[in-house]
Amino acid sequence: MPDLTLVIGNRNYSSWSLRPWLALAEAGIAFAEIMVALWEPGYEARVRAHSPSGRVPVLRHGAVTVWESLAICEYVAELAPAARLWPEDAAARAHARAIAAEMHAGFAALRRELPMNIRARKPGRPVSPEAAADIARIAAIWSATRARFGAGGALLFGRFTIADAMYAPVAARFATYDVALPPEASAYRDAVLALPAMRRWAEAAAQEPQVVERLEI
Repeated sequence: MPDLTLVIGNRNYSSWSLRPWLALAEAGIAFAEIMVALWEPGYEARVRAHSPSGRVPVLRHGAVTVWESLAICEYVAELAPAARLWPEDAAARAHARAIAAEMHAGFAALRRELPMNIRARKPGRPVSPEAAADIARIAAIWSATRARFGAGGALLFGRFTIADAMYAPVAARFATYDVALPPEASAYRDAVLALPAMRRWAEAAAQEPQVVERLEI
């Protein structure tokens, strides 16, 4: 795919960058990457050279610019219909869009208290009741979706979809903080972390030199 460039933040910290990167990788689309290091001097100016929102990620495809992770994933699904990044069944597709949108818009306490830090291991971090409720809701989403739509594979809808891309950073968070999960949700977390593209992202994150103890972007 010519002229396709994804601008991302640090792999270790940028959960929003991971989502469309994973969708592109799983769709088998060739793309270039530009990494803009978060929180460093001149970050905002460098990002605004690519993104009208002043944030990562942003996808540039020739004259087209798409920002916001879920919008980029939708665009990727249109570029590569054969990848079937949304389920083909209408009911499954509606469910996938609903849980992807819920992830995009919600779970603020979880994001705040358990920021993405792929290469770290910080078991036992206490969480507020609000974050605990977020964790329980996510585990319920994973278990219910797998039970209803997951036949034929280990992911939410069996095979990889945008819904998996949206929840992949949460799987990484749960590993970092060793969050206790029911068996069904734990198995799904492990399946996401075992994806070859997810492994490549994590390996690259481990090589990044920047260390920042603050919330993710």
